[in-house]
Amino acid sequence: MKNLNERHMKLAIDKAKEGIKRGQTPFGACIAKDEKIISCVYNTVWQSMDITAHAEIIAIREACKKLNMIDLSGCVMYSTCEPCPMCFCACHWARISKIIYGTHIEDAKKLGFSELTISDEKMKLFGNSPIEVIGDFLRKENLELFKIWNSQENKRIY
Repeated sequence: MKNLNERHMKLAIDKAKEGIKRGQTPFGACIAKDEKIISCVYNTVWQSMDITAHAEIIAIREACKKLNMIDLSGCVMYSTCEPCPMCFCACHWARISKIIYGTHIEDAKKLGFSELTISDEKMKLFGNSPIEVIGDFLRKENLELFKIWNSQENKRIY
């Protein structure tokens, strides 16, 4: 299972790199079910001028359309960064079974992102959510996204 998780997380990392090249922020997300990729996207906040266009939200929207349902039970969300409270709630409402993420909300906040520093573990506890949460997965590779993005001259932040 570790190799499968690595493969799916690396797809999310590749999508985040693609987004950075297109002037977006350094976040990517991938949703998989039964070893099959359902959606894999990067954050498009600036492209769409939609502050809710986080990679996780877009991935959920695409997965729901592709599967023609709003219940994503059995799906795993791979996110390059710990989902923010908005994205965690969307995962909960979509009944995503597991979130695997690379870096922490605090890491994004250090770069100047306007993060609410409520961890997924706290959201899970406070909301009594059944989502399994695994952090620090391929952390080094995911932190590299922040370095790549931070080296961009025309980077935009929100």
